[in-house]
Amino acid sequence: MEKSFNLVQVSDNPKTDYAIYFLKNEANYWWESTRAIEGEGPVTWVRFTELFLEKYFPDCMRNQMEIEFLELKKGDKSVVEYEAKFIELARFLPDYVYSKAQKSRRFQQGLMPEIGSGVVPLQLKTYPFVVQVALVIESD
Repeated sequence: MEKSFNLVQVSDNPKTDYAIYFLKNEANYWWESTRAIEGEGPVTWVRFTELFLEKYFPDCMRNQMEIEFLELKKGDKSVVEYEAKFIELARFLPDYVYSKAQKSRRFQQGLMPEIGSGVVPLQLKTYPFVVQVALVIESD
């Protein structure tokens, strides 16, 4: 939804109303009961996203994804498969990939020694270069 809001340059004020409009079924029922608890007055976009994430992405799920991300290794996966899983998990854990260098470093940590030993000495700072080099090493 944020992507859509950014595309059409929606300011923070109407974001909550737009998001609520698109809620369906159980999510809509959840919002009706949550709205009653929140009381009168506008609900900010920041507050709405907090409430929404508490309901649909609770701490236990975040913790589980964090552990999975920190333990993620290439293993038997191809570099392409490893990178897909890395990106899938990293989008929910921005604290671990807050910079290009940090993202590159974290990706390298999960590579198997036979690939990592070819990538790490190059001290690549950008994620796309790390992935590209890992793909080249894997193909050899």
